[in-house]
Amino acid sequence: MSDKPSVLFVCVHNAGRSQMAAGFLIALSEDRVEVRSAGSAPADGVNPAAVEAMREVGIDLVGQRPKILTVDAVRASDVVITMGCGDTCPVFPGKRYLDWQLDDPAGQGVEAVRPIRDEIRTRVEALLAELLPAHL
Repeated sequence: MSDKPSVLFVCVHNAGRSQMAAGFLIALSEDRVEVRSAGSAPADGVNPAAVEAMREVGIDLVGQRPKILTVDAVRASDVVITMGCGDTCPVFPGKRYLDWQLDDPAGQGVEAVRPIRDEIRTRVEALLAELLPAHL
């Protein structure tokens, strides 16, 4: 077990929103938070528009692959943030659950993904301030 706080981002395909959120938290936390992402029905690859939008802000998602949501991933996380995965996320007592209502970038171009990316960054920055208030 790590003494770092741990966060799991979950969306249906683990190809857009959850990947962008994980990318931001990894970059902004400077290895002070354990970060996971998963999907209830993972896609074959990360959304190219999400990859491009994140590249524009200096975060590389090229090597990321969508992963299936597992009970172990939820169990190992302190905070579980869902993004439109409905009731597919297992719920365990003692975990903090947040549901971020965000537009789905699936099938959209980079122009439409940029505002979603920016909203995710704002939410990740606020989450990080809660998780590591003394370190900011």
